[in-house]
Amino acid sequence: MNIADRIKTYAQLMRLDKPIGILLLLWPMLWGLWFAAQGLPDEQILVIFVLGTVLMRSAGCVINDYADRKIDPHVERTKNRPMAAGRVSSKEALLLAAGLSICAFLLILPLNQLTILLSVPALFLAASYPFTKRFFAMPQAYLGIAFSFGIPMAFAAQTDSLPPIIWILMLANLFWVIAYDTEYAIVDKPDDLKIGIQTSAITFGRFDVLGVVVCHACFLAIMLIIGQMQQMNWAYYAGLVTACGLIAYQYTLIRNRDRALCFKAFLHNNWVGMVVFAGIALDFLIFPH
Repeated sequence: MNIADRIKTYAQLMRLDKPIGILLLLWPMLWGLWFAAQGLPDEQILVIFVLGTVLMRSAGCVINDYADRKIDPHVERTKNRPMAAGRVSSKEALLLAAGLSICAFLLILPLNQLTILLSVPALFLAASYPFTKRFFAMPQAYLGIAFSFGIPMAFAAQTDSLPPIIWILMLANLFWVIAYDTEYAIVDKPDDLKIGIQTSAITFGRFDVLGVVVCHACFLAIMLIIGQMQQMNWAYYAGLVTACGLIAYQYTLIRNRDRALCFKAFLHNNWVGMVVFAGIALDFLIFPH
């Protein structure tokens, strides 16, 4: 394999050709930054966190494929991934994940000590999540915690503090992650049942679609509470109403458990995260707090 092919293979391993994971990790981090700054955050912090999100999601994908290297060949959707297809060795994957994590850590060194300290549990969560599918009935909840850790780090970087609002925002995002990752898990449900790994779609059983709806409802309800706590105005709530409409559309996609439509619903959550962020940003722009 020449250098160009090797770089392309590594990019596929990092899922740079499928940016949905970056976006789903990015939106809640941006919610946190805008709430922390009560509007536009510090430019340096914003750039560091956006780049850090790309690096850590990429590292997480590499670790995930390393953890699933013996499972992915048996799953229709993942059998052609670089490690599953034998195009990348375990040593290469571990070195790549380590390099990406080091780059992400170097990025945050200009920030305050609290942010640097929080990067340690953030890295642990990202690295350990892929292994939870072997023993934890709801690995999507663990992923939700990992995908929410950009929120306290954003507050730490912007304000050098961890106010109570971050835990409520993390809880909202936790429910959102469980909702969209259950949609994703429904796609792989037949394969996962054969292999014997754990997912929320399997744990919910025949109530998997209901589980998605309930988690989305909890997400929206908590975001409403946050709006009250932060004294947000109509622009914020307009974002939530739009998100509600998008989520209702997702239900029409997943209700029959068609695998292709469930995957479409999963991808559709990018728009949910975006309109919630647009509502937050617009509200702070129109109504300075």
